[in-house]
Amino acid sequence: MDEYMTVELTLDNDEVVQCAILTLFEAAGREYIALLPLNEDGGAEDGDVYLYRYVETPDGEPELENIEDDEEYEIAADAFDEWMDTQEFEESDEE
Repeated sequence: MDEYMTVELTLDNDEVVQCAILTLFEAAGREYIALLPLNEDGGAEDGDVYLYRYVETPDGEPELENIEDDEEYEIAADAFDEWMDTQEFEESDEE
Protein backbone atom coordinates (compact mmCIF):
# COMPACT_ATOMS: atom_id res chain seq x y z
CA MET A 1 0.00 0.00 0.00
CA ASP A 2 2.96 2.36 0.36
CA GLU A 3 2.93 3.21 -3.34
CA TYR A 4 -0.44 4.98 -3.17
CA MET A 5 -0.91 8.69 -2.61
CA THR A 6 -3.34 9.36 0.22
CA VAL A 7 -5.94 11.98 1.08
CA GLU A 8 -7.90 12.78 4.20
CA LEU A 9 -11.61 12.53 3.63
CA THR A 10 -14.15 14.08 5.99
CA LEU A 11 -17.38 12.09 5.97
CA ASP A 12 -20.87 13.52 6.50
CA ASN A 13 -20.67 12.59 10.20
CA ASP A 14 -17.41 14.62 10.51
CA GLU A 15 -15.35 11.44 10.83
CA VAL A 16 -11.96 11.87 9.14
CA VAL A 17 -10.75 8.86 7.17
CA GLN A 18 -7.33 8.42 5.56
CA CYS A 19 -7.80 7.01 2.06
CA ALA A 20 -5.49 5.71 -0.63
CA ILE A 21 -6.13 7.10 -4.10
CA LEU A 22 -6.65 4.03 -6.28
CA THR A 23 -7.25 5.82 -9.56
CA LEU A 24 -8.68 8.78 -11.38
CA PHE A 25 -10.86 7.68 -14.28
CA GLU A 26 -13.31 9.02 -16.80
CA ALA A 27 -16.84 7.82 -17.44
CA ALA A 28 -19.52 9.44 -19.60
CA GLY A 29 -17.38 12.56 -20.04
CA ARG A 30 -16.82 13.19 -16.33
CA GLU A 31 -13.84 12.56 -14.08
CA TYR A 32 -14.13 10.32 -11.02
CA ILE A 33 -11.83 9.23 -8.24
CA ALA A 34 -11.75 5.90 -6.40
CA LEU A 35 -10.62 5.99 -2.78
CA LEU A 36 -9.76 3.05 -0.54
CA PRO A 37 -10.23 3.71 3.20
CA LEU A 38 -7.18 2.81 5.32
CA ASN A 39 -7.07 1.68 8.93
CA GLU A 40 -4.80 3.20 11.59
CA ASP A 41 -1.93 0.94 10.50
CA GLY A 42 -2.17 2.19 6.91
CA GLY A 43 -3.61 -1.10 5.70
CA ALA A 44 -6.72 -1.41 3.58
CA GLU A 45 -10.11 -1.64 5.23
CA ASP A 46 -12.14 -4.59 4.05
CA GLY A 47 -14.24 -4.19 0.96
CA ASP A 48 -15.34 -0.58 0.70
CA VAL A 49 -14.17 1.68 -2.09
CA TYR A 50 -15.49 5.24 -2.19
CA LEU A 51 -16.33 6.77 -5.55
CA TYR A 52 -16.59 10.55 -5.96
CA ARG A 53 -16.89 12.96 -8.84
CA TYR A 54 -13.51 14.66 -9.29
CA VAL A 55 -13.57 18.31 -10.31
CA GLU A 56 -10.76 20.82 -10.58
CA THR A 57 -11.75 24.30 -9.42
CA PRO A 58 -10.76 27.33 -11.52
CA ASP A 59 -7.69 27.83 -9.29
CA GLY A 60 -6.56 24.27 -10.04
CA GLU A 61 -7.47 22.76 -6.68
CA PRO A 62 -9.07 19.31 -6.81
CA GLU A 63 -12.53 19.00 -5.32
CA LEU A 64 -14.57 15.87 -4.60
CA GLU A 65 -18.31 15.89 -5.09
CA ASN A 66 -20.78 13.28 -3.93
CA ILE A 67 -22.49 11.31 -6.69
CA GLU A 68 -26.15 11.85 -5.82
CA ASP A 69 -27.75 10.31 -8.92
CA ASP A 70 -28.14 6.50 -8.97
CA GLU A 71 -27.72 6.33 -12.75
CA GLU A 72 -24.52 8.39 -12.62
CA TYR A 73 -23.22 6.21 -9.79
CA GLU A 74 -23.88 3.06 -11.83
CA ILE A 75 -21.94 4.53 -14.77
CA ALA A 76 -19.00 5.40 -12.49
CA ALA A 77 -19.11 2.05 -10.69
CA ASP A 78 -19.14 0.12 -13.99
CA ALA A 79 -16.15 2.10 -15.27
CA PHE A 80 -14.31 1.45 -11.98
CA ASP A 81 -15.09 -2.28 -12.22
CA GLU A 82 -13.65 -2.32 -15.73
CA TRP A 83 -10.51 -0.58 -14.43
CA MET A 84 -10.24 -3.17 -11.63
CA ASP A 85 -10.51 -5.98 -14.20
CA THR A 86 -7.61 -4.52 -16.19
CA GLN A 87 -5.53 -4.26 -13.00
CA GLU A 88 -6.12 -7.90 -12.14
CA PHE A 89 -5.25 -8.87 -15.71
CA GLU A 90 -1.99 -6.90 -15.60
CA GLU A 91 -1.05 -8.43 -12.24
CA SER A 92 -1.62 -11.95 -13.54
CA ASP A 93 0.63 -11.17 -16.53
CA GLU A 94 3.52 -10.37 -14.19
CA GLU A 95 3.43 -13.72 -12.40
